[in-house]
Amino acid sequence: MKKKSSVIISVLLMAAIVFGLVYGMYKIKNTLIIKDYPVMHETEFGGVYIKITIDDFNNFGFQYGDSVDVKFSNGYELLDIPYYNGYYVDMDEPLLVGYPGYNYIKLAVNYGEDLWYTAELEGDETVIVSLHERNKYINIQKLRDIHYEDEQGDTPDAVFANFRNVKVGNVKENMLYRSASPVDNTHKRAPVVDKLAQEANIKYILDLSDEEEDIEEYIEEKDFNSPYFLSLYNEDKVYALGMSMQFNDEYFQTSLAKGLTAVANNEGPYLIHCQEGKDRTGFVLMVIEGLLGATYQEIVDDYMLTYKNYYSITETSDSERYEIIKEKNIDVMLRHILNDEEKDLSKADYQTVMNKYLFSIGMRQDDINKLIEKLSNKKD
Repeated sequence: MKKKSSVIISVLLMAAIVFGLVYGMYKIKNTLIIKDYPVMHETEFGGVYIKITIDDFNNFGFQYGDSVDVKFSNGYELLDIPYYNGYYVDMDEPLLVGYPGYNYIKLAVNYGEDLWYTAELEGDETVIVSLHERNKYINIQKLRDIHYEDEQGDTPDAVFANFRNVKVGNVKENMLYRSASPVDNTHKRAPVVDKLAQEANIKYILDLSDEEEDIEEYIEEKDFNSPYFLSLYNEDKVYALGMSMQFNDEYFQTSLAKGLTAVANNEGPYLIHCQEGKDRTGFVLMVIEGLLGATYQEIVDDYMLTYKNYYSITETSDSERYEIIKEKNIDVMLRHILNDEEKDLSKADYQTVMNKYLFSIGMRQDDINKLIEKLSNKKD
């Protein structure tokens, strides 16, 4: 009898432990939730800020690599989406991102339509975010987690500023440059870019990321120290486009056509930049480079110099990350321009492709020809 009672007690104890574990997991899952946080439109890249800081969100218990469910007060939902500290999803896929330097966590569709409009938000909505599954996307997070420091240290100026003369295809030497921003000092690079721009005798700047009101605000900041940029700005030699990274968006395409038309009708040398000189600048430069006769490999090599400058990623130092960046960034952009998911990218006629692309987004052929003439070594 005593033995039977002991068995019963053991079974009950085990059941209690199992119940406790199950209940604990259930409780943890259902308490890892933030409710009724206000939202705001993030207009630079397009998306929805949830007004909780990244640190507060993470301190609450959410972790990069988690899967989360999101529900807006108007009923719009995003279920089982990844939470990353970078844009590690494919084109047109949603994510929650806590990107270093952002004021808040953000919901967005990578390279896609602005989620603010897709979700039909008006500004008075709130949002609930809850854990869907812990660490569901942790492998992708670990593989693609790359970030850089904003302190220069011993890094050479040109590397720190991601500043370089574009030397691919038939691009005329010392005529076309790309870089991080010479005016937005968020990442402490603007004064360095400004100095290099002056040394390169830059005469015209195409600012992809800012509108004029943004530039005016940067100029009033206490840490503003870009006198050469200011001199060009005061001479109306800075064209501010205020583009997001939604390169399949009509506004992006219209802005690009206007910007390159402006380049074609002003004298160089030219500097093209966004905030980091990475994504928007990368897209615009691959269009120009292709137009000027660059091969696929030349386009890849120039694009990937940015990742060498910021993250020390090269084909030999980190081949896995290198291939992912090439596939998810460069190839996605080129296939969008080509409108072809199957073509061998190494065999495309990029001069013809980019000419057709620029014409299709609203650039006149005369201005395309002027752009080629201004930037090219060839006169034919």
